[in-house]
Amino acid sequence: MTSSGYLRYVAVGDSQTEGVGDGDDVRGLRGWADRLAEQIARESPGLLYANLAVRGRLAGQVRAEQLAPALELRPDLATVVAGLNDVLRPRFDADEVAGQLEAMFAALSGQGARVATVTFPDPGRIAPSARPLAPRVIALNARIREAAGRHGVAVADSWPHPAVADPRMWSADRLHASPRGHALIAAAVAHALDLPGSDDSWTRPLAPEAVARTGLRAVGAELRWAGAFLGPWVVRRMRGRSSGDGRQAKRPTLLPVTALADGSS
Repeated sequence: MTSSGYLRYVAVGDSQTEGVGDGDDVRGLRGWADRLAEQIARESPGLLYANLAVRGRLAGQVRAEQLAPALELRPDLATVVAGLNDVLRPRFDADEVAGQLEAMFAALSGQGARVATVTFPDPGRIAPSARPLAPRVIALNARIREAAGRHGVAVADSWPHPAVADPRMWSADRLHASPRGHALIAAAVAHALDLPGSDDSWTRPLAPEAVARTGLRAVGAELRWAGAFLGPWVVRRMRGRSSGDGRQAKRPTLLPVTALADGSS
């Protein structure tokens, strides 16, 4: 790293870091990590950026598949975000998931990289039917904070801030951030890293919706969501399939951030 900023940024993770919800697979995905790279590049025009994230990956898979390639790229900045797919599985062990994340924190920071991560928002605020998952998220977040503290990892702590869980920050499937949500995550990570121009504005609540969903309208929205997204997800899990089957990282090598404009991400 120079006085002007970071020179080599590598992102590892699952669908959120890949950018699902911000663009599409035809036109290309952007996502919060791309947005963060763009912000860094404004201060460090020579920034090189790689994104190794693949949708559907569990934390252990992220470690097994992405950590070694990330280390080979010798980043001076790395982001590690994973674990939400684990939360959604029937068998969930917060200690095991946090252990996978901590191993990545230790390896990357031990090689000299500045490492950043995030905690996860309250799922019940995003989708009322996801409220039973809140204790799992609370447990994982606590362990992420502890592991990050042991390795000097910057944490964008989303749980305390209602703006992060506002449904408008999430796409229709309620699993992936919307473009607005990806921008908010990028702002949160930038703030955690104390990047030039960053501040705490991402923590401020959004203005109330003009029309709130209440009563039968809210129930109808839940039923439509379950039919369009939850049902297919459950079927895929029962068949042992993942949304990331057969997929590769969208940006496996370090490239100038200007390459983001050519449709490569």
